[in-house]
Amino acid sequence: MVGIFLNELELFKADLFDANDFYELVFRFGINLLFSFIVIRSLYYPLTKRKDYLFTYFLLNIVIFFVCSLLNSVKLSMGFAFGLFAIFGILRYRTESLPIKEMTYLFTIIAIAIINALANKKISYAELAFTNVVIVSAVFLIEKAWFLTHETSQSVLYDQIEMIKPENHAALIEDLKERTGLEIHRIKVGKIDFLKDVADIKVYYYQNQNEKYGQA
Repeated sequence: MVGIFLNELELFKADLFDANDFYELVFRFGINLLFSFIVIRSLYYPLTKRKDYLFTYFLLNIVIFFVCSLLNSVKLSMGFAFGLFAIFGILRYRTESLPIKEMTYLFTIIAIAIINALANKKISYAELAFTNVVIVSAVFLIEKAWFLTHETSQSVLYDQIEMIKPENHAALIEDLKERTGLEIHRIKVGKIDFLKDVADIKVYYYQNQNEKYGQA
């Protein structure tokens, strides 16, 4: 009864609540999130352990879903289309490099602005509010609640070339821990220079365990 009453209300000539469209949006979002979770969290993450990319994939998926869903009925002009290309062109051909996480935040902020600015009268305020709440909640939950231990990395130029052998892996990690003071839990050996007897090693550690290296 309340749903029927709300369905008939309007605010600034737009529906306050459109039951069919709202429930369809929630249902489609549930399907999208379910399969995205399977691909990203169950398939991708166990293999790579890259939490920055996990954050990016979830946020991009959620934001793009709502951009496409809510703006599906909006007729875009040629000028606006070129404007969107210009926005993402700036992101792609930027002069200053941005970390992937900051790039995701930037994309999220741009998408929120586009959604709220271009949503037409066919989109109820309930759908618009739900979209904004989900995006903001997703950022909070993924960033604050889920990633309590944020993994970060730092490149180290290592001068004991003999230690990079597979049989010395455990000893290598212990030596890097002692030298850097970081609670390193895994490493990745990169470029090796036998002429200079040095190797480029990327060390991985949890940021909250090494606050003084948080900006590494």
